[in-house]
Amino acid sequence: MAEPSGKPSVLFVCVHNAGRSQMAAAWLTYLAGDRVEVRSAGSNPGDAVNPAAVEAMAEVGIDISAETPKVLTVDAVKESDVCITMGCGDTCPVFPGKRYLDWKLEDPAGRGVAAVRPIRDQIKNLVEGLIAEIAPEAAA
Repeated sequence: MAEPSGKPSVLFVCVHNAGRSQMAAAWLTYLAGDRVEVRSAGSNPGDAVNPAAVEAMAEVGIDISAETPKVLTVDAVKESDVCITMGCGDTCPVFPGKRYLDWKLEDPAGRGVAAVRPIRDQIKNLVEGLIAEIAPEAAA
């Protein structure tokens, strides 16, 4: 099942939609281009994207400074083929026929850019694996 556009769709979910899910969405958009529909949301969205996440992504040429945390909605899950959770526990609604992945990643909240870099790089590796699986023509 894919978007009406024929593209697979991915939703990244974490608690605040301020760090991990924002970095994951940015990596997927950057690496897969327009081959994949990308969404991100939080079960309890923060006020702003984590400045250390913004800085860590800027170091690799990806600007997420204009992003804002978004609330997780049932529709966002329904409209996605793959829902990837990152530490939001049982707050993500589950629908039959959807694919769910849980990526165990440290929470970058309250940490400096030096601590966020390894999380950023781990997310990139996970996203590259996801692209190879759901949109292989996009793999570099």
